[in-house]
Parts: sequence; structure tokens; C-alpha cells
Amino acid sequence: MEKSLKIISYVIGLFAVVYLVANLTTAKFNNLKQANSLYSQDVVTIKTREQQLECLAINIYREAGYEPFEGKVAVAQVTMNRVAAGKFGKDVCGVVYQKNVIMDKVVCQFSWACDHVHKNRPINREAYNESYRVAKKVLLENFRLDILKDALYYHATYVNPRWPLEKIGVIGQHIFYKPKEGKI
Repeated sequence: MEKSLKIISYVIGLFAVVYLVANLTTAKFNNLKQANSLYSQDVVTIKTREQQLECLAINIYREAGYEPFEGKVAVAQVTMNRVAAGKFGKDVCGVVYQKNVIMDKVVCQFSWACDHVHKNRPINREAYNESYRVAKKVLLENFRLDILKDALYYHATYVNPRWPLEKIGVIGQHIFYKPKEGKI
């Protein structure tokens, strides 16, 4: 009788171990499949990454080229926050060059992108190179300013568009905003 109980205990234990290993293995394979499918959808080539880096760098340069480091990071971060929000463009270049038509007029999210005179001005190489370095830190190293984690909008300190947004703060020559609760 005692031998029968031991055998039954071993068999039950063996089934429990087999069941547990099978479930853990299945879960692990499902996680790997999901990770691989996400990876295959988000493959970024070197060429694409370079284009995104160029778009971010030119936006930093045109919007905050002569600002201090934090001002450049702030502009880059708003651009990246807009990419993450998914309502401004699907990638960095899409956000930077996003255009809307309002009352039969084309309006760019970043005014320099619609200003052909400004867009074609010669570039100050030193200021652009610094903007490019900031773009690398923000895009490739995920460098961020905590205060701007929710910032989606900004404008120069010398204008007052009276936006119905929540003011976050001022960095350099820009005032930064986030949407009011529940709105984007």
C-alpha cells in the first residue's frame, strides 16, 4: 500500500512537472513570437535612421539653433513626444514636415518648414553641428528633460497665441505646453 502511494505521488509529481514545463515553454515561445513580430514591423535601416536624425537636427537648428543646450533638447523632445503621440506624423520626418490645411491655407507645425526663404538660408555649420549632436543624444540615446515628458507644443516667448493648453515651463526663448487633462 505504501509503495502504491509512493508511485502515485511520483506519477502526480511527474505530471505536474511536465504540465508546468509545457506551460512555461509555450509562454516563452509566445513571447518570442510576439517580440519577433514587433521587431520585424519596426525594423529601421541605417538610411532611415540617418534621415530621421537629419530631420531632427534641422528642426533643432531652425527652431533653436542659437539656444543653449537645454533649449535645443527641449525642441527635440517635443518633436519626439509628437512622434510617440502618434497624432502628428508616424516618424520624426513626418512630424517635422507635417502640414495642415486651415481655411484654404497650408500651415506647418514648425513655421520654418513652410517658409521657403528661411528654409533655404545658408546654414551656420557650427550651430548646425551642435544641433546634430543634440539630435543624436535625443534620438539615439533617449536623452530627455523630465519637465517636458508631456510637452507637445511650444512657441517663442515674444508671441502670445493664447492656446488653451497647460503651461509647463520656459526654457531659453520658448514656452512649453501640454494638453489639458484628457485632450491631445
